Amino acid sequence: MADEPDGVPELNVPVGMFEDIEDLKTQLTALTAQVRTLTGDAGADPGEALADEEAAAGGEAADAEEEWQYPPFILLLDPPQYDDELRALIEWVEGVLVPGYLAEPSADARWCHLWFEHPVAIARLHACWLAWQELTDPATCGYTGPSVWHRDHLDPCMRELRASTGPFAGCTKGEHQIDHRMPGTVPSAWRHGDD
Repeated sequence: MADEPDGVPELNVPVGMFEDIEDLKTQLTALTAQVRTLTGDAGADPGEALADEEAAAGGEAADAEEEWQYPPFILLLDPPQYDDELRALIEWVEGVLVPGYLAEPSADARWCHLWFEHPVAIARLHACWLAWQELTDPATCGYTGPSVWHRDHLDPCMRELRASTGPFAGCTKGEHQIDHRMPGTVPSAWRHGDD
């Protein structure tokens, strides 16, 4: 460290360190918000609790934004919400995932062009899409989110879907076979109503 003319030492701090600190601040803010949501602001200091109450008094617009920000898992939805979520998922898969990440299908890396007729594929791709929405927003995850999404969500999802024993096992390149292995609808405790 060299001294500046006024006697103050010059610090050589790498620029990357400042970016890391900003990422940590963003992650801490997001985690703090999640903890407060889960605990109902338990343990928050009174000044912050008051500010949070005033923000919450913003009305239904904030509630509607929160609902959209955290959509429920697609298999838990009933029509017409299921249909709307499936349409949005199809747009993402066909607009982002297929052109950006899927190589030519093969016996070792299968893909069905009618993937949306496979409930397992819908479930896995929807989960991957939800993670993508969260992890590509620097406000919620900093700058490391896309890397985490690739490692923890996309790669495992594609391995499972495209495996020779995955949901597309009965589908061949460019053809969707009607009689291939597709499980029937299983009664579920998730659904309510159809009594």
